[in-house]
Parts: sequence; C-alpha cells; structure tokens
Amino acid sequence: MGSKNKLQRFKENETFTNVIQPKREEIVDGNFPLKGKWGSEFFKNNQPIVLELGCGKGEYCIGLSKMFPDKNFLGIDIKGARFWRGAKTALEEDKENVGFLRTQIELVDQIFAENEIDEIWITFPDPQIKYKRTKHRLTNSEFLQKYKKILKPEGQVHLKTDSEFMHGYTLGLLHGEGHEIIDANHNVYKNEYSSKEVVNIQTFYEKQYLEENKKITYINFRIK
Repeated sequence: MGSKNKLQRFKENETFTNVIQPKREEIVDGNFPLKGKWGSEFFKNNQPIVLELGCGKGEYCIGLSKMFPDKNFLGIDIKGARFWRGAKTALEEDKENVGFLRTQIELVDQIFAENEIDEIWITFPDPQIKYKRTKHRLTNSEFLQKYKKILKPEGQVHLKTDSEFMHGYTLGLLHGEGHEIIDANHNVYKNEYSSKEVVNIQTFYEKQYLEENKKITYINFRIK
C-alpha cells in the first residue's frame, strides 16, 4: 500500500463514527473516558462485548457481528490503514454493533474496566518466534493476566493461528499455569468442525495460508 493511500485512509478513519483513536498519554494517565462505559457510551446498549485483538482488516469483527447480532464487537489494532476496510464495511452495512480502536494491545487493561469484556478473539497474531521478543507474544503470561482482569469471570479467549509454534507454546503455557482448555484443534479444516465461527470466517491472511496448505489451529480457553 502506498503512503498516499495510507494517508487517505488515516484521514477517512478520523471521520468514521465507529473508530476511536485515543492518544497513548490519555490512556496511560488514566483519563480515557470510555473505560467502564463502552456499552453505555460507545455501543449504547448493554449487550456482551467481544474484542478482536490484532484485528487486521476486521474480517472477524464483521463476520461475528453477522452471526451474533445480539453482541458488540470491537477490533483493536495499531495499524489504522488496515482496519479502515473493516470500519468502512461496518458503516456501509449499518453494523451498529461493530467498532474499531487504534491502540497498542498491551494497554487493554487500562482501556477497559474489570469484568467489562465477555470474550476475546486473537486471530493470526505474530508468533514472535525470536526469544528476545517473547514479551510481545499475545498469549504470554503477562498478557493472559491483562485479559483476566478485563474479562468477566466466565469469559473465554479464542486463539486462531497458522503457527504450530504459537499453538504449541500457548497449549503448553495453559497446561503449565492450570488454565481451563475448553477446546483445542490442530487442523480445523481437516474434519467437519462444529464451531461455525472458527471455520466459516476467514481472514485475508488465513486465505493465503490455506492456499499454501498450512494447517489452521484453534484453542478456546478460560484464564484461571
């Protein structure tokens, strides 16, 4: 994508009513006004709130919003030029239960109040295979504790990835820390899979991985 296209998308994002782009200082200083008020102030209802972390083009938010119109979906990514597509689609299709937030994922526990979130989807994150970068891996212990803080007691996390490393790392960590694994599948397309939201929604990158005959894995868990 050219820099001109990116700038156009950034400008358009600023006009979208379903996009929030807070400054980092506002969040870190504790002045973020939507914390604890996402339902009442942003979505303007009391329906469950589901996050998609590292949402890319927002395909999962859009797809899930069609499957579950009685839930709210919020895609989070630092790359606004990517989620521009999802935000534009949501507006074009009058999806009032979809929003997008441009920020760093490590700030989630400062953006949402305790027990404010019902579900989290992590879709095709960077596995951060280099050891020195494990602190950015979205299923490490530190991130899991942030998720636990904002999730409701029975809240669930979904991880969908093409990385066997990420799948194995996360499973090992979940077992080691005693979290509840609800479901784990090493190849969701090999057999008929019952979870429609896992197989019926495909991201831009997932389609590429499938063309390369990569296995798509899935874990559904609760943090204890």
